[in-house]
Amino acid sequence: MIRVDFNTTTFMKEMNSIMGYSIGFLEGAQAGRRELLETIGEKTVQFLNEFIDSNARVNPSVLHHIYEWNQEGTPGARLFDLNYSASAGGLSVNATFRQSTSVQQGSKAPFYDKARIMEEGVPVTIRPTKSSVLAFEDDREQVFTKGPVTVRNPGGPGVAGGLQQTVETFFSSYWKQSFLQSTGIAEALRRPTEFAQGFPQSKVGGKSRGYDAGYRWISAMEAR
Repeated sequence: MIRVDFNTTTFMKEMNSIMGYSIGFLEGAQAGRRELLETIGEKTVQFLNEFIDSNARVNPSVLHHIYEWNQEGTPGARLFDLNYSASAGGLSVNATFRQSTSVQQGSKAPFYDKARIMEEGVPVTIRPTKSSVLAFEDDREQVFTKGPVTVRNPGGPGVAGGLQQTVETFFSSYWKQSFLQSTGIAEALRRPTEFAQGFPQSKVGGKSRGYDAGYRWISAMEAR
């Protein structure tokens, strides 16, 4: 009979440290997840603002309503604010509208709730106030009427839902294809190099070293 005694004490100690390192890495990454989402949210809002401005300059007939009159694509003339919120469930982005302060040619006061009304396609009824006759221009012709006029689509054709559609385009194509790639986040998620770099010390550092490596991995993505 041949018998070989193998002392597994050291082996098991090293294996436990390696397992602890792996678990610690995941816990460290999870701990930094909220901070990463905050950073992604901030950068996403910045990119999305620029994306909307660019589209407004190229196609003002669809997005003119979310800017002051005749200032499509101008950052300082935006009639919308983009906000984000990060939570354990992920990241969400929403838009709120500002009041217009500019006056359209031929009018005497700003169009109240201009951006929201045109984005939602809310019909507008115009009535004469200081006169018994309402005067307005329609297709470059001066029109006079004593009764109220209802404008079914105040923003014009293709305007209602223009901002919503632009935002959806951003997230369905640009955000995945350009934003995550250009910031380096996509590559960092695919290749957690910090895990491999810290692995040689996993036998002695165990879970605490793994936690630090996981947190550094998330922090590296925040800095990109």
